[in-house]
Amino acid sequence: MFPRAGCVSYLPPSMAAFPFSPAFSFKARFPARRLLLALGAGLLFSAAVSAQATVPPKPAAYWVRLRDKAGTRFEAARYFSAPARARRRRQHLPAFDSTDFPVRPDYVRRIQAVADTVTLVSRWFNAVACRATPAQAAALRQLPGVLSVEARRAAPLAPASVNQPAEGAKMDISAANRQLARRQVSSLGGAAFRQARLSGKGLRIAIFDVGFVSADKHPAFRQLFADKRVVLTHDFVRNQADVFVGGSHGTEVLSCMAGRLPDGTPLGLAPDAEFLLARTERPLREIYAEEEAWLAAAEWADRNGADIINSSLGYTDRRYFPEQMNGRTSLVARAAELAARKGMLVVNAAGNDGDQDDWRTIGTPADGDSVLAVGGLDPDTYLHIDFSSYGPSADRRLKPNVAAFGAVLAAAPGGYSMVEGTSFASPLLAGFAACAWQRERSLTVMQLFDKIQRSADLYPYFDYAHGYGTPQARFFTQPALVPPLPTFDIIPNDSALAVLIRPEAAVVLVRALPLYADSAEVVTPADRAVKTPALGREAPLPLVNEATRATPDAPDPTPLPPAHPDYLYWHVADARNVLRSYEVRDVTQRAVLRIPRRTLRPGDTVRVHYRGFTQTYSVQ
Repeated sequence: MFPRAGCVSYLPPSMAAFPFSPAFSFKARFPARRLLLALGAGLLFSAAVSAQATVPPKPAAYWVRLRDKAGTRFEAARYFSAPARARRRRQHLPAFDSTDFPVRPDYVRRIQAVADTVTLVSRWFNAVACRATPAQAAALRQLPGVLSVEARRAAPLAPASVNQPAEGAKMDISAANRQLARRQVSSLGGAAFRQARLSGKGLRIAIFDVGFVSADKHPAFRQLFADKRVVLTHDFVRNQADVFVGGSHGTEVLSCMAGRLPDGTPLGLAPDAEFLLARTERPLREIYAEEEAWLAAAEWADRNGADIINSSLGYTDRRYFPEQMNGRTSLVARAAELAARKGMLVVNAAGNDGDQDDWRTIGTPADGDSVLAVGGLDPDTYLHIDFSSYGPSADRRLKPNVAAFGAVLAAAPGGYSMVEGTSFASPLLAGFAACAWQRERSLTVMQLFDKIQRSADLYPYFDYAHGYGTPQARFFTQPALVPPLPTFDIIPNDSALAVLIRPEAAVVLVRALPLYADSAEVVTPADRAVKTPALGREAPLPLVNEATRATPDAPDPTPLPPAHPDYLYWHVADARNVLRSYEVRDVTQRAVLRIPRRTLRPGDTVRVHYRGFTQTYSVQ
C-alpha cells in the first residue's frame, strides 16, 4: 500500500532531505539552487497527484443526522416489552415519544446506496452511523433529509479495571479474600437489605461490557442461570446472541451484583435480580464504533425493560480532552442522559486515572448529569483509592457522586480472584440501587438517584474524591433516622476558623485486632498508618471490630460492618458551591483544625464532617 499523498518520507533520501538542508536558506543568493528546489517541489507535487490517483482513500466513520421522522408509524405495545411498559407507567412517563419512532426507511435506503457501510441506525438520535470515503461523505450531505454529516475520530480505550492478577483465578479462597468478599457488601450495609429481604428481585439490570467468558459455566452463577434470570443477551460487536466470548471483565462485573462464593456468601447485593447482558466492547482493537454499540445497547435495554444500566467503561484521553467531560460532548454521555429520561438508572465507573499526570479526571459517560458516577475506596482505609478518577466534571458539577470498594473479590474464569478498579465499585452500587428500588418501587429514576446520594455516609458533605461517600442500606430500611449528635464545634475568631472536637467524640485508645492477630498491643490511628498517595498524607488503617476477629477455632465468622476510621473531612466551596479545596485528616484525641481567614473569601462556605455529623459555616 502506498503512503498518504505528499508524505516526503517516501521520496528518495537525497530528495527528501534537500528542502530542509542548510542550503535552503541561501536560495535567494544562488539561482541554481532555486531551480533545483523548484524541480524538487515539482517532483513532490507529481508524486502526490500520482498517489492520489492510484490509491483510493479508505472509508472513515461518519455520523449522519436526519431532519425528521415524517410519515413513520409506531406501536408501543408491539415494540416495547411488558417490563418496559410497566417501568414507564410506574414513573408516570409517557408510553412513548418522538425519540422512540423509527428512522425513516427511505432515508436509510438512500444512505445505504451512497455510503460504504451502515453500522448503526439510531431511533433516539434520528441518525445513522456509517463508514464512507470523503467523496461519499460529500454525496451524503446532498441527500434529501440529511441535516449534517460529521466525521468521527477512531481511538482505543479500556474497561475501568486495573491490575488484573497475573496468577489467575483459583477456587481455593484465602481467609483474607473471604473477609474482603464480606466487607465489600457489608460496607454498604448489606445486612440491613438481607434482613428486609431485599435482593434485587423484580429488578432488571443491563450490563454493558467487553465480554462474559465462562459466566454461563461458573459455579458463582449456578443459581442465576438455573433460574433463567439472564433473560436476554446480545453481542453488539458481532451482531449475535452469544456474549460469552471476548473477555472476562463482564464476568467479574456480573459477580459484583449476582455472584456467590461456594458457601453461598454473596459477592454483591442483587443475587435475585434479572439481567440483560450486552457485549459492546472489543478487548484489543477498540474503535469509535464502541460508543455506537453503547447507544445501540441502551436502546435495546430500554426496549427490553431494563431498570438499571451498569457500565464499567470509560472513554478519556485517547478520544477526548478534559474540557469535553461536560456531559454534552460525547455520544455515550448524551445517550446516557436519554436513558435516564426514559426511566433507567445509569450507573457508571468514574475511571482509573486518578494517579496519572496527564489525565486525572472522570471519563465519559460518567460525566453525564443524570449518571450515577461511582468512585473507588481503598478497603484498608475507607478513603479514596489512589487510581480512582477525580471530579468535578468540566462544567464543575459534582463527580463522582458516591463511592464503593475499588478492590474486591470477584468471580473469574477458573475460580475467584481479587481485582481492582472502579469497574467493580460501579456494580456494587448497581446492586445497591436494585435493592433500594425494590424497597420503594414507585420512585422515579431521579428520585432514586437523589436518595442514593442522601443515603451516603458523608452526606451532606462531599468532595471530588469521595462524592457523598458510601451509600448505606439502613437509610432505606429503617424509619427516619435520628439526627446525629454534634461531634465538634466551629469557632470563628479574627484570624482563623477553629474546628474543635467535642470531648465525648474524641478518639479513645482501642485494641486493634487484625485478622489472626498475634498480639494485643494498644495502638492509635497514628501508630497504624499507611500512605495514601492521592491525598498526600498519612491515613490510619481502620480499627477492627472485635466481633469480626477471626481465630484458629473460628476462622470465618459472620462479620459485622468494620469500625469506620475516625476521619475529619472538610472543604471550602465558593458561592456557586464549587469546591476550591478539600482535605481529609485523621483525628487523634481532641485535635483542632485551624483554617486561616486569609484563605477564605466572602461568600465561601466551609463544610466539616466528623463521625456522621456535618456542620456548615458561611463566610461573610
